[in-house]
Amino acid sequence: MTFELWHLFLLASAALLGLLFVLVLAEPGLPYDINDRLPPPEDHEFLGLIAALVDAPVAKVASVVVLTNAVEFYPAELAAIARARYSVHLEAYVFHVSAVADRFLRLLTERARAGVRVRIVIDAIGSWRTPSRYFDELRAAGGEVGWYQPVRWHTLKRFNNRTHRELIVVDGEVAFVGGAGIASWWDTGSSGQPPWRDTMLRLEGTIVTSVQAAFAENWLESTGQLLTDPGSFAHCRAIGSPSADGLDGIIVTGTPSAGRATRARMLFQLLIAGARQSIRITSPYFLPDRSMRAELRKAVQRGVRVQVVVPGMFNNHPIARRASRRRYGDLLDGGVELLEFEPGMNHRKVLIVDDFWVVVGSSNFDNRSFGLNDELNLALPDRALAARLREDFERDAVLSRPVDLRAWQMRPLSERLLALLGALVERQQ
Repeated sequence: MTFELWHLFLLASAALLGLLFVLVLAEPGLPYDINDRLPPPEDHEFLGLIAALVDAPVAKVASVVVLTNAVEFYPAELAAIARARYSVHLEAYVFHVSAVADRFLRLLTERARAGVRVRIVIDAIGSWRTPSRYFDELRAAGGEVGWYQPVRWHTLKRFNNRTHRELIVVDGEVAFVGGAGIASWWDTGSSGQPPWRDTMLRLEGTIVTSVQAAFAENWLESTGQLLTDPGSFAHCRAIGSPSADGLDGIIVTGTPSAGRATRARMLFQLLIAGARQSIRITSPYFLPDRSMRAELRKAVQRGVRVQVVVPGMFNNHPIARRASRRRYGDLLDGGVELLEFEPGMNHRKVLIVDDFWVVVGSSNFDNRSFGLNDELNLALPDRALAARLREDFERDAVLSRPVDLRAWQMRPLSERLLALLGALVERQQ
C-alpha cells in the first residue's frame, strides 16, 4: 500500500470513528408513545398489563420493610447475612474499600468458612478503585467473586453496559433491593459531607426468586457459571402455589436490548401515563428525555400533581446536576414542581403514583439507567407501602428548596456553559 493510500485509509477510519462517536452521543431516544387510555392504576388489569409488557412474572411479597438510610439498612443486611445457612449473593455497582465494606467482608468470610456459598458480583467500573486482592481472604475461605464487564479487548464493545444493580439475597428467602451500594458515602459521609440519603427494601416471599434470577443473570455473565444449587432457590416449589400469600408485585430488570427498548423505561412511562392524582419522584440524577418530559407535562394537564425531589448543591456528579437543571424550564413552565434537597446528597430512587403504586430500586431517571445499565426495581401496588414512602418523601420535601421558574431563567452564565458541556454527554449519564 502506497503512502498516499495509507494516509487516505487512516483519514477514512478516523472519520468513521468520529461519526460513530457522534451517533453514540446524539442518538435520539425512543419516544415510548402511549396513544390508548390505560386502565386505572388501582385496577388489577393495570398490574397485568405492566407485567405482560415488561415480561416479568407476578410474584408474592410476603413481607416488605422500608429501611431508611444506612443507619437502618446496613445493620439489617448484616443481620440477615449472619443468619445465612446456605447462600449469600451480593451484587453491587459500588463496593469501595471502607470501614463498612470491611465489616461486610469479615462477615461474608466467616459465613464462607462455615460452609455457606458466598458469591459476589461487582461492577468493574463502578468499583474500579477496589483492588481484586481486597477479596483474597474471602476467596481463601471459599467465597467467589465475579467482576462484571472488566476492561478487556473483547469487552470494549460492551464497555458502556454496567451492572448498576444493588442487591443482596440470603438463602433464597430474604432479599434487599434499592439504590445503596457499600461505601463510606452512605455510612459516615465523605469529604466533610453528611452520609447520603437513601432507601433499601427488605423483601420476603416468592418475589425473592425474581431477585435471585437477576443475580444469576449477572453471575453467569461475570463467571460463566449457571446458578443452580437448590439452596439458592428456596421458593421455586411455591411459585404458582395457591397457598402462597402476600401482595402481588413484580421485579423489573432493566437490560438494554439491541433496539434500545428497556423494561425499566416501559415501567416508568406506563406508571406516569396512568397516574390520575399524584406523581412523586425522588432521583439523584434526573435527566428525563423529551418523551418523558412531555409525559410529565401531560400528567399535570390532566390534573395530576407532579413533585420531584432532586439533590441540590450536594451532588457527587456536578456536571450531571447542571445538565439536569438545563431541562427544568419546560417542566416548571408545565406545572411540574421541582425541589432541590439541601442537607446533603439525596440518592433515593423512588416513584410513588396515586399513593398506590410504588417503584423502588436502582434506576435513576436518566438515559444511562433507562438505556445502558443493568438495573433492578421492585414495582408494587400497595397503599400501606406508598404511605410509608410518602412520609420519607414529605420529610425530604420540607428539607428542599422549591425551584422557581423566574429564578431558573436568571441562572448565571457559568451554569449555562457547564450545562452545555453536560448536554454533550447527557445520554451517557
